Amino acid sequence: MTSLPPFDGQDPASLWTRFSDLLWYDDDLGFWLDVSRMALSQPDFEQLAPGFERAFAAMAALEAGAIANGDEQRQVGHYWLRAPELAPDGATADHIRLEVERIDAFAQALLAGEIRTPGGAAFTDVLWIGIGGSGLGPLLMVRALQKQDTGLPFHFIDNVDPQGISVVLGGLGERLRSTLVVVVSKSGGTPEPHLGMAQARVRLEAAGGTWAAQAVAVTMLDSHLDLQAQAEQWLRRFDMFDWVGGRTSITSAVGLLPAALVGADLHAFLEGAGAMDRLTRQSEVRRNPAALLAAAWFAAGAGQGRRDMVVLPYRDRLEVFSRYLQQLVMESLGKKHDRDGRVVHQGLAVYGNKGSTDQHAYVQQLRDGLDNFFVTFIEALDDPADIGPVAGERPGDFLCGFLQGTRAALSEGDRQNLTITLRRFDARSLGALVALFERAVGLYGELINVNAYHQPGVEAGKKAAAEILALQVRLETLLADGQPRSLDAIAKELELASPEPIFWALRHLGGNPRGYQISGDWGNPSSLEVVRAPD
Repeated sequence: MTSLPPFDGQDPASLWTRFSDLLWYDDDLGFWLDVSRMALSQPDFEQLAPGFERAFAAMAALEAGAIANGDEQRQVGHYWLRAPELAPDGATADHIRLEVERIDAFAQALLAGEIRTPGGAAFTDVLWIGIGGSGLGPLLMVRALQKQDTGLPFHFIDNVDPQGISVVLGGLGERLRSTLVVVVSKSGGTPEPHLGMAQARVRLEAAGGTWAAQAVAVTMLDSHLDLQAQAEQWLRRFDMFDWVGGRTSITSAVGLLPAALVGADLHAFLEGAGAMDRLTRQSEVRRNPAALLAAAWFAAGAGQGRRDMVVLPYRDRLEVFSRYLQQLVMESLGKKHDRDGRVVHQGLAVYGNKGSTDQHAYVQQLRDGLDNFFVTFIEALDDPADIGPVAGERPGDFLCGFLQGTRAALSEGDRQNLTITLRRFDARSLGALVALFERAVGLYGELINVNAYHQPGVEAGKKAAAEILALQVRLETLLADGQPRSLDAIAKELELASPEPIFWALRHLGGNPRGYQISGDWGNPSSLEVVRAPD
């Protein structure tokens, strides 16, 4: 291992030595990782050696079935999904294999027209209802793997925005009668998919569809949603295992079902993820791409996330990959406390879109502005056969040139960057790419001593939202008597320390036809008075 500084004054021989020393490659996967333009040096590897020893041991314990999510006393077993033989018992391993085959068989039968709508027509569309990892993972699978004229078109309800729901359901229109609706919720109690499902069901039945014969549930066994699907005899139910978290659920039914429904090879996706898992069990850091990635992140941000990760995939099909990584990385690593209870405010911010389109948007700042980031370039070498040269010019040549040019420009400015290269982009390489980042996140979490497998901040937000909704119910109950009241009077009657929550609730109620009359100056909250008009 060399001890060169990151770029060594751009001396070509020094850069070549670093490149040769910090380049990882696997021929079977056709996968390169180049971290030579990151601020990694021999002292960094020496400093991190004890941390990696602990991290590798923790990863082995995780895969062996240790309780990793202490908040919920749950195992974290998403690695078993692509290597069932690692599961803690034979029954779990068999269950994993069975679910994969059930998903594959269902999708093939549906796409072949063997499973049809109650009216006897073939299914024409898929409406996917899920949020967080239950929406981002499927969106990535569809955008990355669906080819022209394969599988069914997908439509997503991944938010409770009523305008967004209206656009999706309105766009489907009468085709709702031939739409497969997939509802994804691990617990069955998450408000967002519940509300999306309720809206979709009303609209589908109004269009003449039959909900139970068109609905599929992806949820935990015996959850509220699972029990409902059983009682109503929905078309299918697929298990979202108790030990799979949302942000690592893409190799479960959450990601496999959409892959199968767009005609992609779900077995190749799993095989690619499993192959990367095997390669990243290597305990020698330089020979382990996930460890190299984690080491580069640590060195770039001094182990405190001081640099943001800018993700620039040079493939349109990976346009949503940065959004997918935002949840995987930021929900896993963004923690107030470390494992010892100390306040550390850790994290690693992720943003980005795609190259070369979006390098026009922000590469100027990356090159000449604040040096508070590192770039992750992702490229695939294969070009489609139907896009050949016109007047001697090939789009793929220009795309490669733009990536290499941007990389060179950033390196000349001593801006840190790393490059991931895929020999070809397909389901197998996507599985390997996803697994690489999952493993890097797990190892990095151990290096900075945080639990990457719980999310107390997310739960705090859900609790606060529930309290606000409960307050709105109390407010509407109070105003039901038709008496005019000021904000101060309402706050006093509801025993609130401040009228500010009432102000926000009234802004929402007043913006919709709910029968509330609000007078006064919205810029002067103390002047506002509200009354519920009689029905």
